[in-house]
Amino acid sequence: MPRAVILDVDGTLVDTNYHHALCWSRAFREHGIVIPLRRLHRGVGMGGDKYVEAMAGADVEMRLGDPLRERWAALFDALLDEIAPLEGAGELLRDLKERGRVVVLASSSIERHLERFLDVLRAREVVDAWTTKDDVEASKPDPDLVQAALDRAGTRDAILVGDTPWDVKAAQKAGIETICVLTGGFCDAELREAGATEVVESVAELTGLL
Repeated sequence: MPRAVILDVDGTLVDTNYHHALCWSRAFREHGIVIPLRRLHRGVGMGGDKYVEAMAGADVEMRLGDPLRERWAALFDALLDEIAPLEGAGELLRDLKERGRVVVLASSSIERHLERFLDVLRAREVVDAWTTKDDVEASKPDPDLVQAALDRAGTRDAILVGDTPWDVKAAQKAGIETICVLTGGFCDAELREAGATEVVESVAELTGLL
């Protein structure tokens, strides 16, 4: 098994993907833009710098990109108390450390959101390092975030655990493989088609295996 395990956070370790979709929906609607939640969910996992254009087009990004991102962040702030770890997340982090793995969280979250995630996961004293959106210029599916996590791990002998096709594509570009979980709301076929090496129900299945 690889020396290091890089873990996505949103949708992989904490249950946030549908919260994100709802907050994006509300932010768009406040600006008179109605996009079905189903479609908004399909973009969750890519970075906010790419999300607005991917969902609403280049014109909306040019006119409203920053206000939409700011409003999404504020709306998500109001839901932070509802965010909970996914089944087995904390146990997996502790198991990996007990087995001598280097553990890095590859998050593109803004800092105040990641602070909440670290708290609910009780991860600060367990993981070796983590990233935020401020650590990279380009977000998923670009490889920058995974590369930043690898730099913190100090090795390329690593595997990524994620939950979206965007995680898989970013890892591929960074030269490592991905195990995916279904907790982000993407199906087995989608994740395997994107290039996932393996797909499991949740991170609880990975405890004792990685």
